[in-house]
Amino acid sequence: MKIAMIVCAICASVAMAQPSEQLLDAIEQVESGGRGANTPDGDGGKAIGPFQIHRAYWKDAVEFDRTIGGKYEDCRRPEYARKVVRAYLTRYGKGKSNESLARMHNGGCGILKRKATEAWNNTTIYWNRVRDAMQIE
Repeated sequence: MKIAMIVCAICASVAMAQPSEQLLDAIEQVESGGRGANTPDGDGGKAIGPFQIHRAYWKDAVEFDRTIGGKYEDCRRPEYARKVVRAYLTRYGKGKSNESLARMHNGGCGILKRKATEAWNNTTIYWNRVRDAMQIE
């Protein structure tokens, strides 16, 4: 019995917190206006689907969570894209705030180390839009 309790405690401490559905909903709203599978490609054709996912982002996510499977083009499907974003933000955002997670989605996993840059300023604008979509005061 003691061993089972210890194993459970270890598993619970190792489990990674995932981004909230509220945050994912807000990111999707900012990225695509809620158009779902009808979202046009963005960033000159380099970002696809309702979360505007780039190929490198997708690769990071499926490498982290191999159960996602699929191919990059599947990011056009809302349910699949949400799994990809959840995996990416779980991989790089353990213990981070909604603000940090939104910045990472928009500016990449290294954005938190690039404060006082144009990229940081861009993610500040992005975070403000996500925050507004979450209706946080």
